[in-house]
Amino acid sequence: MPKLHQRKYRKITKQILKRMAGYQQMSDAELQHQTQLLQRQVNGQRRNLKKVLPAAYAVVCEASKRVLGLSPFPVQILGAVAMEDGNVVEMKTGEGKTLTATMPMYLHGLAGRGNYLITANEYLANRDSETMGKLYRWLGLSVSSAVPQPGQDADQRDLAKIYQANIVYTTNSTLGFDYLFDNLAKTKEEQHLPSFNFALLDEADAVLLDAAQTPLVISGTPRVQSNFLGNADQVVKLLHQDRDYQISDDRKNIWFTPEGIVRMEKYLDVDNLLSHEWRDLYCHLVLALRANYLIKKNRDYVVHDDEVVLIDQHNGRELPGMKMQAGMHQAVETKENVSVSQEQRAMATITYQNLFRMFHQLAGMTGTAATDAKEFLEVYNLTVFKVPTNKPNIRIDLPDRLYITNQAKLVDSLQVVKQAYAQRRPILIETGSLELSVLYSRLLLQAEIPHSVLNARSEVKEADIIRHAGELGAVTVSTAMAGRGTDIRIAPAVEKLGGLLVLGTERMQNKRIDNQLRGRAGRQGAPGESVFYTSLEDKIVTEHSTRSVQKFARQHAQQQQQLLGKKSRFKHVIDRAQRFLANQQRAARFETLQYGEITRLQRKAVYLQRDQIMTATDLSAIIQKTFHFVAHEFVYHRGYQNHGETLLEFIYQNIDPSYRSATDLQLESRKQQERRLLQLMNDRLQRLHEQLVDQQQWLYFQRVTLLRAIDQGWIGQVDHLEVLMRVIKERSIAQVNPIYEFQREGQKAFDKMKTVINLKAVQNVTNSEVIIKKDGKIEIEFP
Repeated sequence: MPKLHQRKYRKITKQILKRMAGYQQMSDAELQHQTQLLQRQVNGQRRNLKKVLPAAYAVVCEASKRVLGLSPFPVQILGAVAMEDGNVVEMKTGEGKTLTATMPMYLHGLAGRGNYLITANEYLANRDSETMGKLYRWLGLSVSSAVPQPGQDADQRDLAKIYQANIVYTTNSTLGFDYLFDNLAKTKEEQHLPSFNFALLDEADAVLLDAAQTPLVISGTPRVQSNFLGNADQVVKLLHQDRDYQISDDRKNIWFTPEGIVRMEKYLDVDNLLSHEWRDLYCHLVLALRANYLIKKNRDYVVHDDEVVLIDQHNGRELPGMKMQAGMHQAVETKENVSVSQEQRAMATITYQNLFRMFHQLAGMTGTAATDAKEFLEVYNLTVFKVPTNKPNIRIDLPDRLYITNQAKLVDSLQVVKQAYAQRRPILIETGSLELSVLYSRLLLQAEIPHSVLNARSEVKEADIIRHAGELGAVTVSTAMAGRGTDIRIAPAVEKLGGLLVLGTERMQNKRIDNQLRGRAGRQGAPGESVFYTSLEDKIVTEHSTRSVQKFARQHAQQQQQLLGKKSRFKHVIDRAQRFLANQQRAARFETLQYGEITRLQRKAVYLQRDQIMTATDLSAIIQKTFHFVAHEFVYHRGYQNHGETLLEFIYQNIDPSYRSATDLQLESRKQQERRLLQLMNDRLQRLHEQLVDQQQWLYFQRVTLLRAIDQGWIGQVDHLEVLMRVIKERSIAQVNPIYEFQREGQKAFDKMKTVINLKAVQNVTNSEVIIKKDGKIEIEFP
């Protein structure tokens, strides 16, 4: 962050503080009236927002004091100023990000709709829209929560009302799915989302980095269930690592060796497994390989009641209803020997990277961002701005304690927990997986230490558990604290004991997540302490360190002295492993962005075409253009002609099933054939028009038939791209540029899709049956 910008932000902050003095003298009615005055100055033009920023922020600060009883600190105002300039603002845990966010949200709310605050989870979206909503409503702005209320299904929401609000609190997934469904609508009335004007992301690093590769997918029509699932699972369970398959250093990719291919061909009695004939079988073998050796139970998913339930890798929550795509979920179900769910075709998909890059203006806030400042800038054009704490941070961060084995680490860390519990000092114990949290809970039970467990199985009690984690004698075991939202507050009696003790049982996948955990202690200048107990058997070490480290761990696992000293040659092994993994993750996110960009361009073209049809008041030109394309394609390029298909057969199958004229067989001229096709298409169209004399009915019929054709083609393309990406990534092992291959083959498929859409449009327009109801509404029976 350039110092010039920092000075500018501080200067604006001083202006706001100065203005606040004037607003303090106003009555409630006078202060509330300021919103109308500011709205007039903005006049719906977002370019005017910066002009009114000092006044708007001062109004919010004074109103906050009156409505919420909270007066923002100068550092919170400074952070809010930086947010408006398109930055990711780093504010330490407990520094009041929720209140800080009210300033830029109010400012953008003055310009109208399309302003979103993206929270870490549904609980926070509902909580903050209610608590902070009191402030916005008092000032005359509307606010809503887009996530379902407790006990409410997503399809029960009043989306029209929700998205009419000036300010919408939501989650990244809720917004993403609402966007995708909005672009599957058949009428303008079914579309509810306003323009993507401004988004402020809470826990921005979790959304834009950790979840960047997570695709949001709407699934639709089921695929035919494959018979290869069981055979593929049985075969890969017989394979051996290094000999038959290999795993990448970052343990994100896995592939068969040539020897493994030969071995599977013998098992399956197949001549050439890589030939086109056995492509589907090979794809299922790849899925089974990943399911058995990369995707881990109690880390990536749990099994409940004969069902595989995914786990959010960032915060440890269960994700009921969500499934891995392209057959991966079914492969895991087969591995676990549970009922195999029906595989669905992907109808629409988008990544968070592409979703949030669509916003006119983007900003974020989080407790940890500086370590990834470069990626924020390169991918999202967001600069990181560190806000100083309101009070000095006096938390003590102790050096890591590094052991050779996990057992020694757990035994010694348990002694620290016992000592803290004896003093009644609250302690937060972070584990890296559901499995380890369960193990640590058992150790505490054996030691007769009462405690709470916060993992994928305890989401319902989450906020309550966190809220009490800072009380005297509290012991809390958690799988992941990032994105939990609720602060851990400590009582004065706890401060005398040294504050909250945070104990990590292993270092996480990157330093940013480690810092998030440390930040749970020492909030708002309170005392606190953090320490990590680590070992050479930790996941981060075993998967991302050199073989010499792993060899040393095996050779010295039984030695009496397990704690490695400060001068040990392994003292930096975890830091190196984290840096290695961080580089791998950045590269993977960039690769996802490249794949996503190719899909984004296709999606943009399709959605633009849909919007044109949705808003058009006359679709006759589009239909005539479609007719000419199909006729020309058949006659001159044989784009739709199967082997031996005649003109008569084409007419019968696509335009008029009752057509039987043999005279068309005598049309030898291509021009004559093209004219005949156009005549028949328009004849069918005219007969339908005579049936639908009402102009609104006629426009509705044209719109729905064209949109259905687009959706049929696009759904097939989306599903094809999902499968294509999986296959292309496998090819990358053969030194082929996967991005280039995906772009090339994806474009070929896109061109073919456009041809299919045009033919589907002709079929829908000429072959659909229309039923007019008594109330004037029409039903369309498609061919």
